[in-house]
Amino acid sequence: MSDVNNEKEQLLKKRDELRARLDSIEKDYRQGLDPDSEEQAVQLENAEVLEGIAKSASEELQRIEKKLAELG
Repeated sequence: MSDVNNEKEQLLKKRDELRARLDSIEKDYRQGLDPDSEEQAVQLENAEVLEGIAKSASEELQRIEKKLAELG
């Protein structure tokens, strides 16, 4: 396998992982808050962390998509 094909394969795998991660985060957001106020507090704390993860994953996904386009 050529280096380009190997790189492309790795990028596709990473792209799929990032898409799955972003889908999971979106699913968590769509579920809304738990009726229990203590659980809501935990969810709101986690939302900030998830937002950071989503931003980072989105940025990395953009870089990967750009690189894949360059590789053709």
